[in-house]
Amino acid sequence: METVVYNQEGKKVGTYDLPERVFGVPHKDSVVHQAMRVQFCNARQVIAHTKDRSEVSGGGKKPWRQKGTGRARHGSIRSPLWTGGGVTFGPRNERNFSLKINKKQKQKALAMMLSSKVKAGKIAVLDALAFEKPKTKHMADVFRAFMGILPEVETRKTLIIIPGADMNVTLAARNLPNVKVLRADSLNVHDLLIYRYVMIPKEAIAVIEKTYGGMKKPASAQEAQEIKRVAAQKAARTAPAKKAKKQTQKPAVKKGKKQAKKKA
Repeated sequence: METVVYNQEGKKVGTYDLPERVFGVPHKDSVVHQAMRVQFCNARQVIAHTKDRSEVSGGGKKPWRQKGTGRARHGSIRSPLWTGGGVTFGPRNERNFSLKINKKQKQKALAMMLSSKVKAGKIAVLDALAFEKPKTKHMADVFRAFMGILPEVETRKTLIIIPGADMNVTLAARNLPNVKVLRADSLNVHDLLIYRYVMIPKEAIAVIEKTYGGMKKPASAQEAQEIKRVAAQKAARTAPAKKAKKQTQKPAVKKGKKQAKKKA
């Protein structure tokens, strides 16, 4: 999948082949929804917590005697019926909301989101993105140069994907509204959903393919035959050899003295 490559001034400098297994995956809402649900549940912090009647301090003494006072019977001032008592069926911080997702399924969801951005024309590939100093002005100039490529990029949410840690780029974008910088090996479905545009240098694409391109390409006919041949050779080596049956003669039984006497 060929796409145009721009420099930081917004000028075309060449083309680049995007890997199909990351940027050419058909979209499925169900897979993206599952990845989003897992991300939200795993980010959830269980803070709300209440104490039941056994955890509230005090209340060991019976407030008044059982009978003869004319009042309702009570055994503890920490009963849920009392002010300052325990809470019945309140929230507990022992709850676990975390969910699991298969590694390949998460990779597929991220590939689907990147593919949908490419299909909608909301990705801009740069030959490089680097600054000598962490100046907000430098990053603002880049966005101004891309106004004709990505409409309203200065006011829309934009995600910048960098190949690795780069403090100059991160600090240059920190003071700009609606801009977020992410490393290529730390992508998530939520950010790819809520951010309208994606700006990514070529170096980051290689990192993305290495990190999230785990889906294997379908093997060609020649590769499939080679795989079968290697598997057959391996099976032949590991299969136990059939042992030939040996004809064994029974050893002659020695006659004892008693048997010899009987015959005599």
